[in-house]
Amino acid sequence: MNRGTIAGVFVVGTVLSGWCTAGESLTTPENVFSSASAENSEPGILPTTEATTAPATQPTTFTEAPTTAGGPSSAVCPYCGQAGCPGPTASACEPKRLFGLFAPSDPCFSNFISPQTNPLFFEDPRTLTEIRFHFVNHWIPESNPVFEGGEAQFLAAQIRVALTERLSIIATKDGYIWISGENDAIPNLDGWADLAGGLKYNVYRDPESQRILSVGTTFEFDTGTKRVFQGFGDGEVHLFASGGAEIMPRAHWLSGSGFRLPTDNNNRSQMWYWSNHWDYQLLEKLYAVLEVNWFHWLQSGDRLPGANFEGGDLFNLGSGDVAGNDIVTLGVGGRVKPTQNSELGVAYEFPLTERKDLLESRVYLDLILRY
Repeated sequence: MNRGTIAGVFVVGTVLSGWCTAGESLTTPENVFSSASAENSEPGILPTTEATTAPATQPTTFTEAPTTAGGPSSAVCPYCGQAGCPGPTASACEPKRLFGLFAPSDPCFSNFISPQTNPLFFEDPRTLTEIRFHFVNHWIPESNPVFEGGEAQFLAAQIRVALTERLSIIATKDGYIWISGENDAIPNLDGWADLAGGLKYNVYRDPESQRILSVGTTFEFDTGTKRVFQGFGDGEVHLFASGGAEIMPRAHWLSGSGFRLPTDNNNRSQMWYWSNHWDYQLLEKLYAVLEVNWFHWLQSGDRLPGANFEGGDLFNLGSGDVAGNDIVTLGVGGRVKPTQNSELGVAYEFPLTERKDLLESRVYLDLILRY
């Protein structure tokens, strides 16, 4: 087992354990609904008590929960049934399904924001129903022996839909790619990206302490256009864990780690990554963001023998001499939340390591519309 594999297993273990305190079960769901006698409750209907009963024409209100002496009162959230949950309002917590099929996004971590860099693999740990439009402008280093500089653009939309309060379907990769290198021998290229999708499951959530952890897997289908370095091999499995925590008032930390495991090692390289996101809420709707990504190649492919560079998150070139290579990048940016259910983001990313491969720098723009 090489040092990259050992590091990857260590970090995944850290992500899996870092948000769980002693004595708490990873897989035990919270008591979503308040307890009620059998004769006064029906499956799937939120029971009420005298303290929360209101006339039919009145909106549901929170029930004040016991607090420590001198401390502020907390509320019992109708969505998750926990005291201390900072869900925005009672009406926002009511679980009404979109099209009668999809659960709403988890409202109990409403001050969190989504990651910006490594967008195809760094997954938000929350259970969400959303569409995310994102655009990436990618600059290629002049030192690259093939392209000798140039640019690439990527335009796509990700979709996530919650099936339950913990389980969601995630469609993480699609879209269209344009590549224009400075090497006159290579024409401008364009084509479709591969398609990738899978499942995410929330194994731990504590709204009162604002800690959450999810695991998941996706499969990338080789459906893209080969001239933009998509569509090679027999697919790729992505296994990941992603967690988040409020580390101080107005400040949050998200961390995600995972493995990209090709089903055909001849056409694709094998990679492990660790991505971290820190944000600080400057104003009610404005966040500053800092992100660091570490990409480590575990095994080379055979499609490009002798090639000593890889394509990062968007391209898997199957280069023949990349095992053991590392790239660390830094992303700085910001997010605005025009409404409780939308986000606008911009970020700039560049390598911190001497090794760059295909990444000179990147600019990210995204728009998230959430239910």
